[in-house]
Amino acid sequence: SPHIDFLEFEKGREATFNAASNFFSKISGGSISVIRSRDNHLLCERIGILHSLSFYFASVSFYVSNLLVDISIYLYVILFINFSLAGIGPGQLAALGSFFHSEWIVSIGLVTLVPQLVEIVLEFGAVQAFKQVIGGLFAATFFFIFQNKNIASSMKEGAMTGIARYFFTGRPMANQHQTWRDIYVAYWKSHYTPAFSLALAYIIYYALSSQQSTNVTFIMPLVIISSIAWVVTPIIFSPFPRFDLIQQDLREFLNFISGKAGSAAKEIPQVIANAHGGKCRSLYECGLAEEMSVWSNHQSLVVLLIFLATKIGVAIFLGFALPAGFVDFVAVPFVVYIISLPLVFGYSQLGQNNVFLALSFAPWLFISMVADHMMSARVHGISLKVLLPEHIIAIVLFFYLLDLVKDALLFFCAVVSKFMCCVSNKEDTKVTWMQKCVRLSFVYFYVYQQNLLWAFVVVFANLVTSLVMVVLDRFFCNVHTWYLLNDRLAATPHGQPYMSHSPARLSRPSHAASARDLLLASAASP
Repeated sequence: SPHIDFLEFEKGREATFNAASNFFSKISGGSISVIRSRDNHLLCERIGILHSLSFYFASVSFYVSNLLVDISIYLYVILFINFSLAGIGPGQLAALGSFFHSEWIVSIGLVTLVPQLVEIVLEFGAVQAFKQVIGGLFAATFFFIFQNKNIASSMKEGAMTGIARYFFTGRPMANQHQTWRDIYVAYWKSHYTPAFSLALAYIIYYALSSQQSTNVTFIMPLVIISSIAWVVTPIIFSPFPRFDLIQQDLREFLNFISGKAGSAAKEIPQVIANAHGGKCRSLYECGLAEEMSVWSNHQSLVVLLIFLATKIGVAIFLGFALPAGFVDFVAVPFVVYIISLPLVFGYSQLGQNNVFLALSFAPWLFISMVADHMMSARVHGISLKVLLPEHIIAIVLFFYLLDLVKDALLFFCAVVSKFMCCVSNKEDTKVTWMQKCVRLSFVYFYVYQQNLLWAFVVVFANLVTSLVMVVLDRFFCNVHTWYLLNDRLAATPHGQPYMSHSPARLSRPSHAASARDLLLASAASP
């Protein structure tokens, strides 16, 4: 009789990192729909406060708590930025008896390890308990910091759009390699952009605090770890790091960044269709599809007006709170932006030529020289190191104001398009005109250029992290594979198929190979 090999997929066993993330996104986005539902409203009206609390903690409490933790990270940094603007340092905070006079090193997540440790000690013993808890601390820290952001981003999206998006999770093979391109498409909006925003906020705090006479700056290790974890965690949990896979991913990702797919005006319907299917062909298409979804016909003008008014309020606050020296420097990046606009125009009108796009970044490299000519009386004799905080804050403030102007213009276009719809009653004409406005603003207001810059930062972070993982596996006895997967797979020599020289072990009951082992063997093959 013929010999037949088969693979058995069991529920909850074969799961990749991306599948786990999609599952969290799907459930957390659905929790918003639960909160907004009529049934939930009626239940909470009739069961009383005590039963409502029980109902809350048994339903959406976990996801709301993750959202509040995520918001608190930004509030923590913003709070110290305001302290720096007010000239209040750690010494003044200590004199006032504030808890903020020292850093928060131990988070509540580390404190909650104690009950888990006690439970495992009672069940398996002290040795096994410390081995599991301490041994898995690094992986658990990065995994759950990443998933906390995943849950929070999905809940924010659900709250703003009122839609609980469906994510296809499936049960793919646990050792399936995820390309850098797939990782970027999945996480650029939910993790990468917030990570860079948090890093910029920390840089602004560092720049402001360095201007104070006390010159005492908090390191904020939890903030730094969070911003790093949101970027590198998918690479850390990517199994089987190999040099050939790094070359393949790097080549594919660079082609994705420089690709022109979706850049033509006639491709706008295809861009929207690909975004709905999660199959963006280029970085341009990925960012443009997001802009289209924000300013689409389905968005309420009231919601857009609220966000625009909030941004205007923040801009007014910054105008009053920032020192005049920082505000004066905003004129420097504005002039550089005006200088780069002809090059942006050439990129937009001459077939999206990447030469013009690259040249549009060149004026920004000489921003310090422009500052010397524009503000010679003020910066004369002062080194660039001393002026660096002013330049950083001025650039960040300028791009915030540029984004505010873009939102104001697009809101005006949205109002006009609504009026055109009411007058002509032609839906197709209105949508096409609005989409053209969004497409032009995507390039001329530097949205695409910022996405391009962050994409290259992601390339660098992925490359460094992947090389570290390869070195750990190559020269340190497959320690990454052992830690992430299992010790039997890690015992396989590098570049050799799993169990290729020991087939007799398959016939022994004590060493029976599971379906997961066979899957790992197939993926380990070069």
